[in-house]
Amino acid sequence: MTVGFGDRLAAAFDAHGQLCVGIDPHGFLLEQWGLADTASGLREFGLRAVDAAAGAVGVVKPQVAFFERHGAAGYAVLEEVIAAARAAGLLVIADAKRGDVGSSVEAYAQAWLTPGAPLEADAMTICAYQGVGSLAAPIALAHDTGKGLFVLAATSNPESFALQRAVLGDGPGAGRTVAASIVEDVAAVNRERQDADSRREESSMGSIGIVLGATAKLGEYGIGLQQLSARPAAPVLAPGFGHQGARYEQLPELYGPAAPYVLVSASRSILAAGPSGIADAIRVQAAEVARWRG
Repeated sequence: MTVGFGDRLAAAFDAHGQLCVGIDPHGFLLEQWGLADTASGLREFGLRAVDAAAGAVGVVKPQVAFFERHGAAGYAVLEEVIAAARAAGLLVIADAKRGDVGSSVEAYAQAWLTPGAPLEADAMTICAYQGVGSLAAPIALAHDTGKGLFVLAATSNPESFALQRAVLGDGPGAGRTVAASIVEDVAAVNRERQDADSRREESSMGSIGIVLGATAKLGEYGIGLQQLSARPAAPVLAPGFGHQGARYEQLPELYGPAAPYVLVSASRSILAAGPSGIADAIRVQAAEVARWRG
């Protein structure tokens, strides 16, 4: 039986803690590292980050956009970085934020989640602007292959607040905010998966997660902390720590009983340490996150 992504993520938490290292080769970071803003520079940056993360954390998250801007050469580097990370025992979340309907969104999922595909990762970020129901094909593929999805719900950027906190006026989700409806729909997907397979032992986490930014005040979105931790909990990918302002000691305050299921994402606060300091930065910040695990 295929081991689900939620179970693999739980094992990574137990072995290495909850810090996720973002691999975001901004142009200014490449310059700080003494690297050219070219495919060659991306390769050096990405592989050094993988080497520093291996054995210290369980998860890395390459931001696809910074590779994509270099075209085919950038994608070739991304393939190499993802493969190196997975070979080193790291779970890889492709931060691709894809979304569409029908065969188009299915093709996005095939690109990132199909075993043996050039860009094969362990999970991907995905958008549900067309509704969580539009993600049926990616969800099915993730479940069939032991992969995961992280659906955007309440993000860290202030431009999103009005839309994500808007209240639905009719239909089955009437009275809920957009963000809360996504959280509830994802929770239902995880429950249905666990209920449907009598052979599967109860999991602490489902394989379909949500993105909840650490700088978003979840109460203002109508998202209940108890709801987040209901088993099988939807794993939470939490950007916003470090450079964006949230502090690791706020983890219990921000996520309450769901804190043990939060993947704490940090990138610039780690990458800014440079090639000689990144390994120490990862170890220090991973230990800091572990202090505040719920």
